[in-house]
Amino acid sequence: MTLTKYDPFAEFDDFPRSVRLFSDTVGRLLSEPVAGRPWVPAVDILESDEAITLKADVPDMKQEDLDIRMENGTLTLKGERAFEKSENGKGFRHIERQHGTFTRVFALPDSVEADKVSADYKNGVLTVTLPKKELAKPRSVKVKVSSN
Repeated sequence: MTLTKYDPFAEFDDFPRSVRLFSDTVGRLLSEPVAGRPWVPAVDILESDEAITLKADVPDMKQEDLDIRMENGTLTLKGERAFEKSENGKGFRHIERQHGTFTRVFALPDSVEADKVSADYKNGVLTVTLPKKELAKPRSVKVKVSSN
């Protein structure tokens, strides 16, 4: 069985140049970031026996522009990255980096110790550590059997 990559614009290859230009433009628009789209930082979530660790890419932000809250079993990350204004009177030629406000909300398991949550911001990466509660260890109880 041969796998073939589907190209929805393949049939336009035999069309005139203007149609090919249109398909190239549409393809580029679908693959590039959309201007005006809300900014959502990328997040990785790691889990170990001791904690759940969340790492969010929030480059070019100040620590005071980040708001981290735990409430009713949810972790909320909020922040705002300001748009860089050109100081020397020249404008931007091309902008791909997103800016503006963002909000990310994560449902957390009951095993998280809410009072011991900590956060660290270094080199544009926000790391939130959510320690797990000490779970009751299973124990064995010897049951005596009486003879009647």
